[in-house]
Amino acid sequence: MTVVLTIGNRSIKAEEVLPIMAGYQMLPQFLQEILIDQAIESIECTSEEETTARQQFYTQNQITTDETRQAWLKRHGMTQAQLDSLATRDLRVEKYKRQTWGPKLESYFLSRKDRLDKVIYSLIRTQDIGIAQELYFRILEGEQSFAELARAYSQGPEAQTDGLIGPVELSVPHPTLAQILTLSQPGQLSPPTRVGEWIVLVRLERFIPAQLDESMRRRLLNECFNEWLQNQLEQLNSFISTDVNSDSAVTPTAP
Repeated sequence: MTVVLTIGNRSIKAEEVLPIMAGYQMLPQFLQEILIDQAIESIECTSEEETTARQQFYTQNQITTDETRQAWLKRHGMTQAQLDSLATRDLRVEKYKRQTWGPKLESYFLSRKDRLDKVIYSLIRTQDIGIAQELYFRILEGEQSFAELARAYSQGPEAQTDGLIGPVELSVPHPTLAQILTLSQPGQLSPPTRVGEWIVLVRLERFIPAQLDESMRRRLLNECFNEWLQNQLEQLNSFISTDVNSDSAVTPTAP
């Protein structure tokens, strides 16, 4: 086999490249970058977008003169064309996300909304059912505030915040707790309930519905893209091995 690289006194042949990359845990990242490049191959940028992206890249990497640019290229073993492509890569990835999943984003958001809604709630946890019942009735009767009792009796970190937790998405709490909060009205105190090893008292303070704003759009686009990329990598991993020939094709599947 042809020697493709010589480092010091070591000559690396073509069939050794993938095993070496695998040994250094570089193969998954290598495959991922190839998949991304193939996916965005047809994505184009305007000349204005290219200029702006290049300027931002140069600023981020402290490339301020022709000399520093040439030094950067030499250090990374890249050509100017490769540098230009790298500078616009993030922009082309974002365009690919919006082009591929943007039209489906509203329905995807609606399918995920019940886990994206946020809540602020008060919590007391104990392992003593008797204490939990006593505290429940004290709060109901107005004898003591939830915050006061949480400070004195709760056995979790919420004791340091007067029992107050949030805002957090409904995907964060224990599923039993999330169900209670979903069915509660603000200000509603739920009776003692077993959640895992704890007996909990919980009161919903505020419900904050998720909105499909720009920040949420970016997050969901990233979710869709990362899920697609993970699926592509899993498909590759199902048949690729460290002795795959260097000319093996890696072709992404359209979402």
